[in-house]
Amino acid sequence: MQYRDFGRTGWKVSEISFGGWQLGGQWGTVDDEESVRTLLHAYAQGINFVDTAELYGAGHSEEVIGESLRRWSGDRIHVATKIQPTVWPSADEGHPLMSGRYPEWHLRKGVELALTRLGVERLDLLQLHGWFSDGVQNLDWLETLNALRVEGKIDKIGVSIRDHRPDEGVEIARLGLVDSIQVIFNLFEQRPTHELFPAGAESGTAFIDRVAFDSGSLSGRWTEDTYATWEEGSVQHQLFRGDRFAETLGRVEALKKLCAPYFPTLAEAAMRYTLSSPHVSTVIAGIRTRDHVDRNVSYSDGVPFPQELSDQLAEHNWPRNYYK
Repeated sequence: MQYRDFGRTGWKVSEISFGGWQLGGQWGTVDDEESVRTLLHAYAQGINFVDTAELYGAGHSEEVIGESLRRWSGDRIHVATKIQPTVWPSADEGHPLMSGRYPEWHLRKGVELALTRLGVERLDLLQLHGWFSDGVQNLDWLETLNALRVEGKIDKIGVSIRDHRPDEGVEIARLGLVDSIQVIFNLFEQRPTHELFPAGAESGTAFIDRVAFDSGSLSGRWTEDTYATWEEGSVQHQLFRGDRFAETLGRVEALKKLCAPYFPTLAEAAMRYTLSSPHVSTVIAGIRTRDHVDRNVSYSDGVPFPQELSDQLAEHNWPRNYYK
């Protein structure tokens, strides 16, 4: 496992981290005991960063991770969790206001619940699950989080950028108001490299990459029959509904052909592409089994991404909003 600086925090984190959304059951039925065993296997393989949120199974993901921490006796595991706003803006809303979405009572209640579910005395990294760009002027949220830091309830502060709007994070990255920013960056969403990552480099802000496999499509394992195998109501069943699945599959097949001369699987190409950015501190991988752990960890070997392939990927940039 390769380790990277987590921005200016002084942390050394595994460049591949464990994404905890599926632990909450929203991606299909899960077995909690198997989830704990998978987490412990990930820790044993060198993964020392886990990302979760209160949204993931109404806190259940945090509880499962908390149980894994109680059973782990090795090196430190950094756990990042998130608090959602009081009201989510519409996915189509261009410039939602920060005001009223993270009042002090809401943040304090969310922190106390997260501490209890994780079974820890201090949260390593507390992220706002939705970031709205006028928050750089309306700073009540930051005052509360800084107070919680002084009280010893949280250590570091981060924000998570809305899925299809990476440029909403440019100003907060440039100002360095938070320790970390979480954003989608993958073969289909390449825009963070344009402005966001360079802005964060100026301030020493860490970047957490999520959705490296585009919610499963870039694993390269989809077939025309895959959609029918998903549980109705699950996240992927909702995201890729209607014509979305067929369109995504077509674009995936084009990427597979392009990447085939360079990598044996699209999953390897996808992971190595995200790891190729020096601005990314860690890449969240959705992991459900110990085999998934071993596969993802195998890509952490420092091998550079082929420049010839990188030059051809720009035409596959495909921003879209599947949360509408």
